[in-house]
Amino acid sequence: MDQNAGQDDGVTFINIFEIAREDVETFKVGWQQLAAIMAAAAGFRGAQLHEAVNDEARFQLVNIARWDSEQAWRDASTNPAMREAATRFGSDPSAPRPAQFPGLYRPTVAFTPES
Repeated sequence: MDQNAGQDDGVTFINIFEIAREDVETFKVGWQQLAAIMAAAAGFRGAQLHEAVNDEARFQLVNIARWDSEQAWRDASTNPAMREAATRFGSDPSAPRPAQFPGLYRPTVAFTPES
């Protein structure tokens, strides 16, 4: 166990989506478009969109994105191209409107398999 895990590992943006199962595929298309813009941002390390393995899960999608720093994430989030794409996706009447629960995190305790 490393209680000092992540001190120099940047930050992780986690956004949990409460979304109807039937809206997941449509949402993933929009998410991929937004992720492509984020991928070009300075300090972006990568992102994954996780999908629940069963239809009954309250949160069907979880976005996990890694950034060099909180400032890098903030700069990317306020980038005009990102804001325009998010507004365009959000104003599409056919786009799903999931409840979102976003936050920035850093690891504080890590566990690894013992050799």
